Amino acid sequence: MANPIPTPLLNWLEAFNAVKQQMLESGYKLTPSNAREALEILTRRYVTSAPEIPLIRDDMVPGNRYRVPVRIYHPQPDTTLPVLVFAHGGGHMAGSLSLYDPISRRLALATSHIVVSVDYRLAPECPYPDGLIDLGSVIKGIKPVLESLGLRFGERLSLAGDSGGGALCASSAHLLQFDAGVEIHRQVLIYPSLDYTLSRPSINAYATGYLLERDRILWYFENYFQNGENRKDASPLFMPCSERLPETLVLTAEYCPLRDEGSAYVEQLRSAGIRAECFQFDGMIHAFLNLEALVQAQCEDAYRKIGGFLNG
Repeated sequence: MANPIPTPLLNWLEAFNAVKQQMLESGYKLTPSNAREALEILTRRYVTSAPEIPLIRDDMVPGNRYRVPVRIYHPQPDTTLPVLVFAHGGGHMAGSLSLYDPISRRLALATSHIVVSVDYRLAPECPYPDGLIDLGSVIKGIKPVLESLGLRFGERLSLAGDSGGGALCASSAHLLQFDAGVEIHRQVLIYPSLDYTLSRPSINAYATGYLLERDRILWYFENYFQNGENRKDASPLFMPCSERLPETLVLTAEYCPLRDEGSAYVEQLRSAGIRAECFQFDGMIHAFLNLEALVQAQCEDAYRKIGGFLNG
C-alpha cells in the first residue's frame, strides 16, 4: 500500500508541477544552464543552514590529465578519523562543491568522518567517462593530499553519493574492485541511478509528477553518453560482482523513479555475498535531502542512518 506524501511536500510538489506546466506551455526549453540553475535554486531555498565545521580546506587531487578540485571537511581536527569521499548529485550535469557545501557539512558531523567532496567534471561539456575518471582519481589519490595538509586521518576510506553521484560511487567500486592498491570500506548510495537502461518498473510507475521525471532522466543520459557507449555495460546494476566490493547501504524514496533499481542492486550484492542494506523512505520523492526545510525529520533520519552504517 502506498504511503501518503507529507502535506508540506505534497503542497510544494503540486505548486511545482503547476509552474512547470505553465513554463512548458510558454515555450520553455531545457538546457544544461537552466538545469543547473534549477537545482541551484531548489537546494539553496530549502537547505537553509550550514553547520559549523572547525576545519575546511580546498585542494586539488592529481588525476589523469586533470587535477580534480575537492573540498575537505574535518569535523574533529585533533582526532584521527576515517575518510568519506562524497560525490554530489545532479544527473551528471549539475551540482557543485558550493551547492552541496551544507549537505557535506551535515555528512561530516553525522558520520564523524573526514568528508572529501569531489568537484568532478560535468556533462555535456565533459561526457562519460570524465566524471567517473575524476572520482577514481580522488579515491586513489586523496590520502597523499590529506597528508600534505597535515590532517589526521585513518586508513579506512568509504564512499557516499546521491543520485548521479551514487551512480559514480557504485561504478567506481565495481571498476576498482580488482585493484589491489584500493580498499573501499563501505559505500552509501542515496536514491542512486544504477541502471542506465531504465529497465525497472518504478521508472514508469513514477514517470511524471514527482520532481525527477523519466523524460528528464533520458535527457541527462543523452548528454552524458555521447559516443554510442553500451549503457547496460556502464550500469552498476549489471557490472560483475566480487567479494571485494564494499558493504553497501542504499537509501531509496518511495515515489522516486529510480527506487526499484536501488533495491535490485542490493539483491545483486547480497547474491554475491556482500553485506548490503536497503532502506526506503516512505512518502518521499527523489532529492529529498535537497528539500530539507520541507521534510526535516526524514532528512535527519537519513543522516543518522548513514552515520550508523558507516560506523557500525
